[in-house]
Amino acid sequence: MNHRYLALMIAATLFGSGVLLTGCDKKDESADAAAAQQMPPAVVNVMPVTFQTVPQVQTFSGRTTAYQTADVRPQVNGIIDEVLFREGSEVKKGQPLYRINTDNYNSSIEGGKATVEQAKASLITAQANYNNAVAELNSRQATLAQAQSDLSRLKGLVEINAISAQQYDQAQTAYRTAQAAVQSAQASIAQSQAGIESAKANITAAQSGLNASQLDLSRTIVRAPISGRTDRSAVTAGALVSAGQATPLVTISQLSPIYVDISQSSSELLKLRQQLASGKAQAGGNSVELVLEDGSTYPARGELALAEAKVDESTGAVTLRALFPNNSSLLLPGMYVTARLTQSLISNAVLLPQSAITRTPKGETQVYIVDANNKIQVRPVTVNGTYNGNWIITDGLKVDEKVVIIGGSKVKPDQEVVAKPLPATEGGQAPAGGGASAQGAKPAQSGAAPKTPQQAADKPAADSKKPAAASN
Repeated sequence: MNHRYLALMIAATLFGSGVLLTGCDKKDESADAAAAQQMPPAVVNVMPVTFQTVPQVQTFSGRTTAYQTADVRPQVNGIIDEVLFREGSEVKKGQPLYRINTDNYNSSIEGGKATVEQAKASLITAQANYNNAVAELNSRQATLAQAQSDLSRLKGLVEINAISAQQYDQAQTAYRTAQAAVQSAQASIAQSQAGIESAKANITAAQSGLNASQLDLSRTIVRAPISGRTDRSAVTAGALVSAGQATPLVTISQLSPIYVDISQSSSELLKLRQQLASGKAQAGGNSVELVLEDGSTYPARGELALAEAKVDESTGAVTLRALFPNNSSLLLPGMYVTARLTQSLISNAVLLPQSAITRTPKGETQVYIVDANNKIQVRPVTVNGTYNGNWIITDGLKVDEKVVIIGGSKVKPDQEVVAKPLPATEGGQAPAGGGASAQGAKPAQSGAAPKTPQQAADKPAADSKKPAAASN
């Protein structure tokens, strides 16, 4: 009996406990349901969609290159007597750099002068011979005229037998002799003229030789062909140099202005041109910003000078060249720099902070919007780079739609929410970044006039590389 009574008591106790637990569970569920009904909707901060023209800033790596470079080589042979500049200093165009020994060239000049004088004396002799030949011709012509006159007179006399035939023959002989003498005198004149021309040619040749010697003498002073900064001198006083030698005496580089050569992949350039051709983007400006190796921004902006019309087969890139002022010589050839260039302006784009963007497991970008019923909707969007720390959205949104900027991590699709505008900053405007994830970036103003290419280039992006998407 005792055992049966004890079993009945245990069974009754367990049954009562189960009823009690079941009642408690039902009471908790009812409480949870009531609490859920009484819990207010989640609050999110939203920003209305506004379209604007956004500069597409590209970032490239590059190297500085001297504006002009000149390798200075001697144009004459000789021994360096003196180096006339300080290595590493600034020199002006035409400034003497080296002095080569002039002894041989002075001797050549003296010999050239003597040759010129000798040629001039030969010309004087040739001219005197010509004058004598002319005088001789005049005399022979007078003799010929007299012989012709005598022959004509005697011809009439011999016809009437007033003179003998022998006298007439003698007159004919004298006439022919006078003719031969005139021809000889004419030949002498021609020869004298040739002598004059030869003497003149000798003078020209001698003068040319003298001029060459004087030019060589002037080239013993080696001058700077351009203005710029010198490198180390390859020679010192006493060194033997020769005209056209392979090794330059010194190299001069013009550093102000200075070039920056940057490379852009041909695929990026093709994409840009397709955007311009389709009207999705406008041509940007030529202004270029430079970031130095230490991360600082170069104080002066440059201008895009050229874009090569070919693709480097080894790198698949196109070289762009920008020109920068460099009066302070802060930039030196060969420095590694980063160039920022506004190559295009994207029309009808939306700027969103990083906190507004999420990525699917497939890598697709999307945002949350609040619809007319205050419910969360998922909207896929197309991202085309960044500007001032904000994503550039080119497709997927409509004007005045409310994009969730803050609070997206605590909501889910089709959930009812309370949408509030972004809190105002100290300047009285909503931050484009939407809180901490925005990194303090200022928004593009709603209804603001589209920026011109130059205005857009004046505020380039901190980095054109896409930042990691912030997880909501």
